[in-house]
Amino acid sequence: MNHEKTASMVKMALLTAVIVVLTATPLGYIPLGFMWATTIHIPVILGSILLGPKRGAVLGLIFGISSMVKATITPVITNFVFSPFFAMGDTHGSFWSLVVCLVPRILVGVVPYYVYRLAKKLWGKENLSLTLAGIAGSMTNTLLVMNFIYLFFGRAYAQASQVAFEGLYAAIVSMIFINGVPEAVVAAIITCLAARILLKMEKRGMA
Repeated sequence: MNHEKTASMVKMALLTAVIVVLTATPLGYIPLGFMWATTIHIPVILGSILLGPKRGAVLGLIFGISSMVKATITPVITNFVFSPFFAMGDTHGSFWSLVVCLVPRILVGVVPYYVYRLAKKLWGKENLSLTLAGIAGSMTNTLLVMNFIYLFFGRAYAQASQVAFEGLYAAIVSMIFINGVPEAVVAAIITCLAARILLKMEKRGMA
C-alpha cells in the first residue's frame, strides 16, 4: 500500500514537472496570434488515466493556473478571457475568466479516465480505449474553452479579435476545426503510445 502511494506521488510530481516545463517553454503554448495552441493537456490526460479522476483534476487545476499566469504576463489582447488580472487599455478580465481558464482544464483531468474505462469495458481494446481517452480529453478542453469564451465574453472577444459579433461563432467553429482537431490527433497518438508503455510498466511493478 505504501509502495502504491509513493508511486502515485512520484507520478504526480513528474507530471506536474512536465506541466511546469511546458508552461515555461514554447512547447507548451504555441502562439497563433489570436489564441494559443496547447500541448499541456497531454500530461493531464495521462495523469487522469494512470492516477484516476481526483489526481487528474488536480493536474488539470495546475494546467489551468499555468494558463492564467501565462495569460496575465503575455501581451496578447484576447488574454483577458483567461485571466482576471489581465488588462490592456480598456480590455480586462473578470471572474468569468477564472471559469474559462480553470473549469475546462480541471475536467481534462476527469473525462479521459471515464472514457478510457467505459471504452475498455465496452470493447476491451487497450489502444482504442487510450486513443478515445486522448481525443476526449483534448476536445473537452477545446470545446469548453471556446464555447465559454463565446458565452461569457462574446462581444468583448469579437471586438478584441476584430471580428463582427454576428460572425463570431462561425469563427470559433473554424478555430475548433483548425486548431482543436490537430491538437486532439496529437493528444490521441501521444496518449496511446505513452500510456500503453506506462500501464505495462505498472503491471510489471516497474512504475
